[in-house]
Amino acid sequence: MEKILSEADAAEFEEFLRMRRETEAELTLKKLQVDASKREIDRHGLFSACDFAKKIGAFSVTVSPVNVSAARRRLGEAESMISCVVGGTGESMIPIKQKEAKRAVRQGAKGIRLVPCYSALFSGNTAYLKREIKKVKKSAKKCRLVLSLDDHELSKEDVERGLVAAAEGRADAVSVRGEAELVLFAVRYSAGRFGVEVSGVENAEQMRMLLQAGAEYVLTSNAEHVSEELYRILTSGGNRRRAETAERENTNKNETAQ
Repeated sequence: MEKILSEADAAEFEEFLRMRRETEAELTLKKLQVDASKREIDRHGLFSACDFAKKIGAFSVTVSPVNVSAARRRLGEAESMISCVVGGTGESMIPIKQKEAKRAVRQGAKGIRLVPCYSALFSGNTAYLKREIKKVKKSAKKCRLVLSLDDHELSKEDVERGLVAAAEGRADAVSVRGEAELVLFAVRYSAGRFGVEVSGVENAEQMRMLLQAGAEYVLTSNAEHVSEELYRILTSGGNRRRAETAERENTNKNETAQ
């Protein structure tokens, strides 16, 4: 016969499960990168993104070069770091990207998200991409440099060329679109030489799946929605277990009565 927990033991066990769910949610949200780099974001949107990143302990807030200082002031002493998108459309000359990176670092950025030269990427000029990564990384000093390979026009072959350049240029990480196939491909290719991040994450289930696939961090412009959904998923798991326990107890009582 299945052992039935006493009311006190059941309450203690449920509290343990609750704390475990909350811890899982908190640790998962620390892998979130709040995307505040879109062109249409205003000061209110930027500050809201920074405030939410502080609230959940997000890994970073990603911003455009013009918003590094404002974001740094808003974050204050928060653990979330500033990551700056460098390179614009990608077709800037290397010295311009270096200058952008240096300026971002001076203003408080701890991470650089490098947009590669797409014409070099499409043509297979990995030597140029390697040189670009190395020079920008040197300008950014000890900042974490992530090569952005998440443009929707990039094919799997284009992404692979970027992975080659990232390995040879010693980027700290690459970022690919939030598609399981691309994430698994990038993780296998990296073989631990650089990290793999994903962008464009829209919901908590997608985030959890991609983290399980090997992604280190996820970038999303829907951070609040993802966070709320994550807590809801974990809470619903607890509610389901409580319902199953109650059902088993009722079944056991009925069997005893019979």
